[in-house]
Amino acid sequence: MHNLMGHAGLILISLAIIGCSARPQAAAPPAPQIRPRSSATLAIVWPEPGATISGTTLHVRLRLEGAQITPQVSTHLRPDRGHVHLLVDGRVVSMAYGLEQDIAVVKGPHLLTAEFVAQDHFPFNPRVIRSVTFTVR
Repeated sequence: MHNLMGHAGLILISLAIIGCSARPQAAAPPAPQIRPRSSATLAIVWPEPGATISGTTLHVRLRLEGAQITPQVSTHLRPDRGHVHLLVDGRVVSMAYGLEQDIAVVKGPHLLTAEFVAQDHFPFNPRVIRSVTFTVR
């Protein structure tokens, strides 16, 4: 009887090991894509830091040096080609293909962020990004 109990225990342990190893393995996460580095520089010309504006439209003016704005979306990335994403208070309000853009704004203090991104809409590494605060009254 003791020997039978030993065999039954061994069978249960073997089944547990087989059952654990038969579980589907989670796929390894994909390797992160290496982002290109851009030597471009971006500046927010208007609004100036701390500016106060009136109305419901903000005319944003940017300056980009060392790169060109292109409307084409591509996965063939170049460090000197891309476009600009504009964010107000962390929310994307425009994916601009130019350096001037009118955006809708509401009263109150805000943070405007402009980022020059690669042609696939993802950031360069390091990011080419600038921010300023402004207030709408």
